[in-house]
Amino acid sequence: MLTISQDLVDRIVAHARADHPDEACGVIAGPVGSDRPERFIPMENAERSPTFYRFDSMEQLRVWREMDDRDETPVVIYHSHTATEAYPSRTDISYASEPDAHYVLVSTREEDKVEFRSYRILDGVVTEEEITIVQ
Repeated sequence: MLTISQDLVDRIVAHARADHPDEACGVIAGPVGSDRPERFIPMENAERSPTFYRFDSMEQLRVWREMDDRDETPVVIYHSHTATEAYPSRTDISYASEPDAHYVLVSTREEDKVEFRSYRILDGVVTEEEITIVQ
């Protein structure tokens, strides 16, 4: 189960809407071993694509080093889908490399509806998980 603050949910959704029609992506870091998403880190979609996202390799290296320096881990890895449901694509599944991360997807296909879902992706197996939003 993912427990996340309303503020972080709002920031993910705002980033997804701002980057639409391209996919948005980013990370929420938290203390190592805590499973608590705390620090919002929006990232650049190096592909600038409405159907695919990829972290810029230099930005990812910098962000992951910064997390290491701060004793953090990527608790949430998020991105948006612009024309489809918030469910991991085959490409998303193949690129999922953080076994302990919550993979959050937001669909921006409907302007007036928020579709916000979280998954665990391990060895190519996708499991949707419950989300608890806290203040």
